[in-house]
Amino acid sequence: MISTQRTFSGSSPSQSPRSPSGQPFLSVSVTDPVKLGNGVQAYISYRVMSKTNMPEYQGQEKIVIRRYSDFVWLRDRLADKFKGIFIPPLPEKSAVEKFRFSAEFIEMRRQALDVFINRVASHTELKQSEDLRIFLQEDEETMERTRSQETGIFKKKPSEFMQIFKEVQSKVSDVVLGKEKPVEESSPEYEKLKHYIFELEDHLAEAQKQAFRLVKRHRELGQSLSDFGKAIKLLGACEGESLGKAFSELGSKSEMISMKLQKEAHNLLMNFEEPLKDYVRAVQSIKVTMTDRANAFRQHYELAETIRLKEINLDKLTLMRSDRAGEAEIEFRELKTESEEATRRYETIVKLMNEELARFQEQKTAELGLAFHEFAKGQAKLSHDIADAWRSLLPKLGVSS
Repeated sequence: MISTQRTFSGSSPSQSPRSPSGQPFLSVSVTDPVKLGNGVQAYISYRVMSKTNMPEYQGQEKIVIRRYSDFVWLRDRLADKFKGIFIPPLPEKSAVEKFRFSAEFIEMRRQALDVFINRVASHTELKQSEDLRIFLQEDEETMERTRSQETGIFKKKPSEFMQIFKEVQSKVSDVVLGKEKPVEESSPEYEKLKHYIFELEDHLAEAQKQAFRLVKRHRELGQSLSDFGKAIKLLGACEGESLGKAFSELGSKSEMISMKLQKEAHNLLMNFEEPLKDYVRAVQSIKVTMTDRANAFRQHYELAETIRLKEINLDKLTLMRSDRAGEAEIEFRELKTESEEATRRYETIVKLMNEELARFQEQKTAELGLAFHEFAKGQAKLSHDIADAWRSLLPKLGVSS
């Protein structure tokens, strides 16, 4: 079975705060889910324990209580501040009320949250985040106050709101007037990356779908064998001693194999289907970063084009010795500074994405390789146990016949 606390390059959960190596480390565990509240107000809280020797953290070990919305807050903050980095995904919020508090769903979510926070804690850049430190160290009251602060469009200043309105108005005008779509990056390398990401998402989603079917098949077969075992035992009770005993043995073996199938179904769900589903979510996070890159490229390109036109206009005004030349030059310089910043943002995202993709590939190879290895090993053991169980019955059934 794969450990439910999977770790990644850069994390060292086995180190203690007194590690003689002295290397900075941060390890986190998410445990002890507890249901709090009632009705629609009910939610699950988790015990989050962190161990570290990083100087910006208060103490070597800290335990806090967090809920799912706290994890969402952290991920949103990281996504806003670390453009170009593949922010680890979170598990989806259950849309089906009756499954929200089932033991299986709670354990799947706990495992996924553990994977998420350890991915963040093991990332070279993300683990330096002040938001991560707040998440891991502040008390529940401070965390709630921080998380509940208004964000988004209703928190923006009037000037920022007007800028959003103008941008939307401009986009609507472009559609109405039939203007060309915004320019998009189209280098061969980037086209190859986009093709790979979209193809990977499709193949991972299909693999996860088939893994789900395997889990379902194991469960259904296990339930059928359990029902068959009970029925054959009742049948044995109506027969003579020899045949009745054989039927009883057959029923017991059926129920025993049923339990093995149900156990393997759970292992498949937690350690095979869930990792595949997690990687589907990870690819979706990569696509969000690709959108950030596209927006940065568009801004970089549009500002460069605007500067080119402004420079032509400035040269014209200078030659004409116009009174507006001074004002145009100031505007040109301000725009040039803004354009240079936009170019730096775009180039930074490109650089980070290249580094992130290499890290993602290495991580994916290791984790999915382990998941498939454990899947094959589990199936081999299950088949062996089932064959042994049926084989042990043959002499007894042969005698009764």
